[in-house]
Amino acid sequence: MPRTPRKERISRYPVDLVCQHIRKEHPGCPDFAIDYIAEVIASREWKGAKLGMAVGIVMQTTLRHLMTEYETLLLHGVDRIAARRLVQPKIDAMLAVWNRQPEA
Repeated sequence: MPRTPRKERISRYPVDLVCQHIRKEHPGCPDFAIDYIAEVIASREWKGAKLGMAVGIVMQTTLRHLMTEYETLLLHGVDRIAARRLVQPKIDAMLAVWNRQPEA
């Protein structure tokens, strides 16, 4: 049987592995966000995406849709690309906080 090329392989990531990865790579990420993001990632099949890529995709999407005015911009007729460009600085700022070790 021929091997499936790596980029076409399907991966599934268990919740505990995803949580461990997020806590290591994004130590400032709040627990509620870790739990939510891990559940989203674990519920999907990832074609050709390593865990870090899956985490990045879901973090960006979660922050865009739940923590910015992205949806409101779309409802007011702003096209998707322009809306993404408008909210990206807020997403980047939140990710910068999540990437830092919290102060004691």
